[in-house]
Amino acid sequence: MQHEPMPECAEEAGILAREGMASIAYVRQSGKGDVALPGIVFLGGFRSEMTGIKATHLAAVARARGQAFVRFDYRGHGADAAAFPDCVVGDWIRDAIQVLDRLTEGPQILVGSSMGGWIMQHVALARPDRIAGLVGIASASDFTERLMWPQIPAAFRARLAADGRITVPSLYDPAGYVITAGLIDEGRRHLLLPGPIPVRCPVRLLHGTRDPDVPWQLSVELAEALESSDVVVTLIKDGDHRLSEPDQLVRIAAAVAELSRSDR
Repeated sequence: MQHEPMPECAEEAGILAREGMASIAYVRQSGKGDVALPGIVFLGGFRSEMTGIKATHLAAVARARGQAFVRFDYRGHGADAAAFPDCVVGDWIRDAIQVLDRLTEGPQILVGSSMGGWIMQHVALARPDRIAGLVGIASASDFTERLMWPQIPAAFRARLAADGRITVPSLYDPAGYVITAGLIDEGRRHLLLPGPIPVRCPVRLLHGTRDPDVPWQLSVELAEALESSDVVVTLIKDGDHRLSEPDQLVRIAAAVAELSRSDR
């Protein structure tokens, strides 16, 4: 697909319109024409936004390197948060694939944070020829089934079955998160573990050992399930789920830079 040329390293905020589907807000920056680096697409987490610390930090690093970068909000996220209860995992996978198809050119490194680590695997499976590498940050593979469903008490499961939705407490939102039966049920169509997962590009997985939301062992299991022979897991001692401290951001940027090298 042809795109309108942008000035080198320019940044644009836009809306990706889609016929019959919700639009997607994005921020895209071009790369330098004389810099032969793959682009980067940042895939955020569950209920996160493209204005988060990791996304904006990596955008700044990419800009300094002359590397193209795209960040976006899935439907039901960011300014579209009111639509969140109507969304399911398959929606977010399709969002990410369409961003790749319509807003990028050439090889791309996908950086997936939390839920984005699950989404990036599906994008890599759908578009293997476009993916130069994957960087997972506290990757929450199969999280609706592995992490969310087991934590719902029996009484709440009964209410979920009867009403189709419940509100659960969250450390990240005082109002809690609305969880729907559709989110859980539809998520089961996209489960990838225990594998094998036929992703064969280089993969770097970073995970904090004090992550209260996604156990670090899940990244180790993912590494074993991926068919790629070039997979490295980095455990960050005492790191939490966000991995947004300055030294942690440096580690994430270094993983992206490693997969960006032209001599790979």
